[in-house]
Amino acid sequence: MSSSRLLVSAADEPEAAPGAARRESAARFASVVDLISAGGLEFPLPGSGRTAARFAALRSVAEEDLCSARLVEGHVDALAILAELDGPPPAPGRRWGVWAAEPPGTTLKAARSGEGWLLSGLKPYCSGAHSCTDALVTARAPDGRRLFAVTVDPRHCVPVEGSWRAVGMAGSDTPAVRFDEVPALAVGEVDSYVRRPGFQHGGVGVAACWYGGALAVARTLRRAAGRRPDPHSDAHFGAVDMQLHAAGVLLEQAATEIDGDPSDDRGQARVRGLRVRAFVESVCAEVLTRVGRATGAGPLCHDLRHARNVADLAVYVRQHHGERDLAELGALLARPGGS
Repeated sequence: MSSSRLLVSAADEPEAAPGAARRESAARFASVVDLISAGGLEFPLPGSGRTAARFAALRSVAEEDLCSARLVEGHVDALAILAELDGPPPAPGRRWGVWAAEPPGTTLKAARSGEGWLLSGLKPYCSGAHSCTDALVTARAPDGRRLFAVTVDPRHCVPVEGSWRAVGMAGSDTPAVRFDEVPALAVGEVDSYVRRPGFQHGGVGVAACWYGGALAVARTLRRAAGRRPDPHSDAHFGAVDMQLHAAGVLLEQAATEIDGDPSDDRGQARVRGLRVRAFVESVCAEVLTRVGRATGAGPLCHDLRHARNVADLAVYVRQHHGERDLAELGALLARPGGS
């Protein structure tokens, strides 16, 4: 084979790989949704008395594959939102997403059309853009921000090619989507999507996915520590285990607190969510650092599953907003009565 042919192959591969990852994650997503519909896999609603089981199910899916977990988390979050805001009951086998990102410079607008609404504009970060059959979407209406249920019709909901070039979380299929007068059903009232208690409970569910991803990354260190005695690997493994144990306990405690106050009558949901997400994010960062230092470049270069786990987790935890979230937590705690 000529050197020029090698160069062509190397150049083509990055374009092909994201498509393969997207198809793999979409297939896993569809399989999990089918299991949920058939009653073979359960994600209890947050605040139902079984929130710990919900978080454990999210963690389990994330341990297997973070990209699929991102899609599954969106689906089960959509089902919880529809239940909380008295939305239309979802039909079995339909695959839902929640498309609610609103970064500066992008606006999806909602306009009245008879008894319904039409959505037009650009929506960024739409996970499962090619595999979701339905989505809950935030858009700006004349009276404020609203949540809408839409059928993802490829004729009117068009993923913008090249808008998702991620290496980590490539399979989550999260491009921008252009809406062209898409019929929509309003769910809840103005801003009820973010004001409902479940918005904070759902954020803790995302942290449960991060936790599952950290467990997957740590498996490589566990295997390395078990192969031969090494005090440095053992020290890193001990520190990783301590952090992961603490994160698991914190998620269980959060689940108990959510079940004890599902409507957030005590007003602690926002502080709880910020605390849990910040701590789990810090644990993920520690796990990524310690596993890398303990195992070196070998697993990253020769173990495709581990390399994907590391890349995916590094991107997924950036849903945490770093110092901005910590500043909000500190400000809430500094208020009179903050705790």
